[in-house]
Amino acid sequence: MESWKNRGSFLDLMGGKISVLPSSVSGPERLPEGWAETHATTILAFHFSGGVLVAGDRRATAGNRIMTNRVEKVLEIDGSSLMAIAGSPAFALEMARVLEHSFKYYRRSQLTELSVEGKLRMLSQLLKDNVPMAMQGFGAVVPLFVTQDSEAHKPQIFFYDILGAHFEGVPFAVAGSGSVEVQGILRYLDRWGSPVRGLADLPETQAVVLALRLLETASFFDSATGGVQVRETVFPVVKILGRDGVRTISETDLGEYYRAEVDIV
Repeated sequence: MESWKNRGSFLDLMGGKISVLPSSVSGPERLPEGWAETHATTILAFHFSGGVLVAGDRRATAGNRIMTNRVEKVLEIDGSSLMAIAGSPAFALEMARVLEHSFKYYRRSQLTELSVEGKLRMLSQLLKDNVPMAMQGFGAVVPLFVTQDSEAHKPQIFFYDILGAHFEGVPFAVAGSGSVEVQGILRYLDRWGSPVRGLADLPETQAVVLALRLLETASFFDSATGGVQVRETVFPVVKILGRDGVRTISETDLGEYYRAEVDIV
């Protein structure tokens, strides 16, 4: 299999002149007293009838403090790839920026899209480079990556560990501190759900409602997962990767779905 490194790489072009992510921590051995790294959770992705739905809550926490309820955890890398982030937003967002520029550079220099395997390996390398930070107790990133071949138009879900190993999630994948509850529900619905059998048969409306309900459930049990902030009109980020590329569900639509199907008594 031809390696993406042999066909042009944005990182190779820089010739080692920049450090995308630090390989070690400099400075004092101990972090300042009371300091806590910011973390982001919960993210999920699952197949449905129209492709793959990717969703994430908006909360970022540092220790027991809520830093913000407006983090964008589902990021469009290119027209056929989405990355959802859990862990350190600072490192995850930087990885997403590097991927975006690398994919764009490859496409312009080689006049073709980077293969799915090439995209997966590139993210794996970024995670491997970040291992020293993760091993020192901060900077860990556990992403979900959803992409599709430009010709096959068949989206795939992949999840990673902090060492860079990737695995395909069929029919779903989850990450973050609220993922335990979400994973169990998704498994149950995919095996015994009704009125349709399996997540892959869900129509879009039901898929979006399910994502909202899953994140609301996670926020009930996990304080690091943010629920819907109706008064501030802050809803989860929900994106879909289908045959026509990436599409974002608007906050207006999410609000209607939430009031009709989630915030009910």
